[in-house]
Amino acid sequence: MKSTIALLALGVAALPAAALAQTSVTIAETAPVVTLNITETVEAAPDVAIVGTGVQTRAPTAAQAMRDNAAKMDKLIAALAKAGIAKKDVQTSGINLSAQYDYSNQNGQPSGPRFIGYEASNQLSIKLRDIKKVGVLLDTMVEAGATNVNGPSFSISDPTPMLAQARAAALKSAKTQADYYAQAAGYRTARLVSIAESNSGGQPPMPMMVRTQFKDAAAATPVEPGQVGSSVTLTVQYALEK
Repeated sequence: MKSTIALLALGVAALPAAALAQTSVTIAETAPVVTLNITETVEAAPDVAIVGTGVQTRAPTAAQAMRDNAAKMDKLIAALAKAGIAKKDVQTSGINLSAQYDYSNQNGQPSGPRFIGYEASNQLSIKLRDIKKVGVLLDTMVEAGATNVNGPSFSISDPTPMLAQARAAALKSAKTQADYYAQAAGYRTARLVSIAESNSGGQPPMPMMVRTQFKDAAAATPVEPGQVGSSVTLTVQYALEK
């Protein structure tokens, strides 16, 4: 063995400087390697809700449908501003204008499509930063002329602390499992070789019903914000060592 090492050393010494500069050496892991996929989720009450809403109008002409729709949308937006919704939290998500037809039969006989006017719609996406007022604000939208409401979807505005907790829990769980495999297979310890991470912040993993208290619960639409979770998935590799 000593002779072989000496010969290798002489061989390397004999190489020109340019060849040495271009040479790279990769040391392969010779110990058994355990690969683990660990997911940990930390849950908390949400602090942001996203609600979709809008107005639909019909009129004999396209221009009239759009004018009527604009007037109703102005009223809705004014009501949102009066309720304390910041302009930056109100975003147009879609505007649509389409011809409408009646496909029903006349006197039991097929009569073909009958033009009945135009329908205009304008949709908004609204970010609500006071979870306790979501139900009240939904009612405010409808009272202001909203003809459709969808949502809410809940999230965490800053999931960074939750992701840090989930990351620490995932790494601890991975180490525990790797040590178990090492001992079960007759090895002394498990040495961390690599880590890869993917995460999702502030997403609802499952509904967890938590009732929101309102000052006037009978008048407001009931809303259940539940909890949302921030998840971290680690793909880790441990080498088992004697």
